[in-house]
Amino acid sequence: MLELWSPATRHGLWRRLWLALAESERELGVDIPDEALRQMRANLDNIDFVAVASYEKRFRHDVMAHVHAFGDVAPKAKAFIHLGATSAFVTDNADLIQMRRGLDILRARLLDVIRALATFAERWRDQPTLGYTHLQPAQLTTVGKRATLWMQDLVLDLEDIDYRRRTLPFRGVKGTTGTQASFLEMLGGDHEKVRRLDRLVTEKMAFAAPLAVTGQTYTRKLDAFVLSVVAGIAASAAKFSGDIRMLQSFGEIEEPFENEQVGSSAMAYKRNPMRSERIASLARFVGSLEPNANQTHSAQYFERTLDDSANRRLVIPEMFLATDAILILMANIASGLEVHPAVINRRVAAELPFMATEELILRAVRAGGDRQVAHETIRRHSIAAASALKTGADGNDLLERLSADDSFPVNVRDLEGAIDPKRFVGRAPEQVDDFLREVITPLFAGETAKSERAEELRV
Repeated sequence: MLELWSPATRHGLWRRLWLALAESERELGVDIPDEALRQMRANLDNIDFVAVASYEKRFRHDVMAHVHAFGDVAPKAKAFIHLGATSAFVTDNADLIQMRRGLDILRARLLDVIRALATFAERWRDQPTLGYTHLQPAQLTTVGKRATLWMQDLVLDLEDIDYRRRTLPFRGVKGTTGTQASFLEMLGGDHEKVRRLDRLVTEKMAFAAPLAVTGQTYTRKLDAFVLSVVAGIAASAAKFSGDIRMLQSFGEIEEPFENEQVGSSAMAYKRNPMRSERIASLARFVGSLEPNANQTHSAQYFERTLDDSANRRLVIPEMFLATDAILILMANIASGLEVHPAVINRRVAAELPFMATEELILRAVRAGGDRQVAHETIRRHSIAAASALKTGADGNDLLERLSADDSFPVNVRDLEGAIDPKRFVGRAPEQVDDFLREVITPLFAGETAKSERAEELRV
């Protein structure tokens, strides 16, 4: 991602765009010598940034600085570089290429995370754990089922990437205010040749189609579309990181921790969820930038203004770079999550008798009891058991209380049989199996295996 947004890549794309334009103009009859095109092709990445800086200091214009620097190394092409074009021809079209490539990088990162979580979900498909609604203990789920919730968000993000990448248009060849007047003049007033020029350059840069109409720039709504996808990925990762941070606080699941990793400079025993916290921090940054794109779009008066330029040069690369970092962190966490079943089981045991009250009522009725009496007995003892837990009791003694109450006609063995945790997870294990088989396996059909390149991330 750093390479994608580097000056070398960006300005190398400018030169490729100038070459595609010159080649297309020649195909349509403009007299551009073979040697001019040959020199352009030979120097696409031969960029003298010192010379560029010198030109820009003179001209106070970045595109013209690069035009002159390109002309220095391709002198036979100097008269034809940027012919008929405005600055947005290279800046805007290059931005679209970079954003599309950026989506490709994020897509590969997403697949790495999904792959790791799929392995985790399958392993822990039937481990009962407390579900939470309103951040309060609720009906049981499984560790694997919860992982599928994280994965579902990422699958939706992946679909969003695929749609946006597939439908992202090119700016194309439109001229200074989008009217293509300079190209119409160059091509002798032949409107069809101008249309063909637009399509030729678009095809050479591997886009399906150009925008039908533009001003000087492509509509900044496209930035908003793309950055919405990027911010959505960051939001999914933030949700994941928040869950991991809370689960680590509970002691149920922890993110990876290296043998000599230090959790705190003062508290030597600490094991902090630092990677998850880093995800949360970066995701907040990405989310704060997303509204910027729509604000910029809304302020582009008529055919364009320049108050978008400096802003976009910061916002677009930073959102991609930060989200790339987020997904590297997320893959690292997902591939090394540590689950502590003993802690999970203790927490389930403390809450499960309360969750089994409907089953307990049914068993009391089957044993000849009155439903309303059973309900009141369970309510009274549940409140007492909960109060005891809050004041230091070692465990939930609701069943013992009920078995000792003569008004509740169910023996303790039957009561214990009513609270096997696996009876309260519903179809969670089967949902994991279904999700992996019906959603994840087809997703990876035809995808390349995970890259073996390890990346160290410091943010």
